[in-house]
Amino acid sequence: MSSENCCVSWDFLSDFITDAFECAGVPRDDAAICADVLLEADRRGISSHGVNRFKPIYLDRIKDGIQNPVTHFEIVRETPTTAVIDGHDGMGQVIGYRSATLGIEKAKKYGMGMVAVRNSCHYGIAGYYATMATKAGLIGITGTNARPAIAPAHGSEGMMGTNPLTFGLPTDEPFPFLLDCATSIVQRATIEAYARRGEPTPPGTVIAADGSEMTDSAEILKALLDGRAALCPIGSSSGNLSAAYKGYGYATVVEILSSALQQGSYMKMLSGIGPNGEKVPHHLGHFFIFIDPEAFMGLDAFKKTTGDILRSLRASRLAPGFDRIYTAGEKEYLAWQRQKDTGLVIDDPSIQRELIEVRNNFGLMKYRFPFE
Repeated sequence: MSSENCCVSWDFLSDFITDAFECAGVPRDDAAICADVLLEADRRGISSHGVNRFKPIYLDRIKDGIQNPVTHFEIVRETPTTAVIDGHDGMGQVIGYRSATLGIEKAKKYGMGMVAVRNSCHYGIAGYYATMATKAGLIGITGTNARPAIAPAHGSEGMMGTNPLTFGLPTDEPFPFLLDCATSIVQRATIEAYARRGEPTPPGTVIAADGSEMTDSAEILKALLDGRAALCPIGSSSGNLSAAYKGYGYATVVEILSSALQQGSYMKMLSGIGPNGEKVPHHLGHFFIFIDPEAFMGLDAFKKTTGDILRSLRASRLAPGFDRIYTAGEKEYLAWQRQKDTGLVIDDPSIQRELIEVRNNFGLMKYRFPFE
């Protein structure tokens, strides 16, 4: 099958995913937010967090009763510049969007705003919310905890989630500076993608309980669930843990900020497994920090200096064997430029089958995929 036959237009996907979320019980406006966050990952070329997670992470959790399709967004405590939110295990994308909107409003009014969230669910790519900030002319910082997976430096037990620490900075270029990455060398979602394709996970990224390396992707996913494996933090490498404290330390920062401010769940509490092995809500926590450059030396000045720094980095001397230096957010911007007019290539048979299954289960027969 050619890639042309696997190319699905963005409008088609947006309409289909929105309709499917609505069929699953998500209110229409919330469904549109969920679809937009999900597809933003694919628009940026981050396939590990795109449509491949539509059914198994979101629809299946709604079906299993561990995620509420209707989001009850409760402000538990609020000051002019801060807020604590209880998401009551609703849709993580909706909780994230509304929390970011609230924080942006506070930053625009007072110069800075921060929102902490408890009892949420997976909120998609963290960069979506940091980009909400840059579009508003703000600096955006966000993070989230997740199911325990990362081992501490010198350890072999998964204690913390992949815990991204994400920054969005407005620039005078067509795209913002956007650093959105996990604090582990490899993410669980990336291993899921490896397993789908039958590919091994790179050595030196996953450690077994006995300290040995694991590379069988399908086996790793099982082992992460039952505690027989853990992800290595950034800075680890095969046989060398001298810099593991870096990823371990940043993961800990995210874990604390995603739980302590809002008195939410953390580490092993987030496993999603009850005392008798049953599935339970994950109760994730997030935080959002927004800063208005106008409160300092002005937005235009900030954007110009930021752009100058990024351009200087890209113009610096290349290492042998490389033809280009990138800055954070640039590759994602280029990915969108390549596919914005063509649509998303969905050539993974397992994802194709899942989308067709969702279509059939919800009776959305007006949607016919080009790869059928």
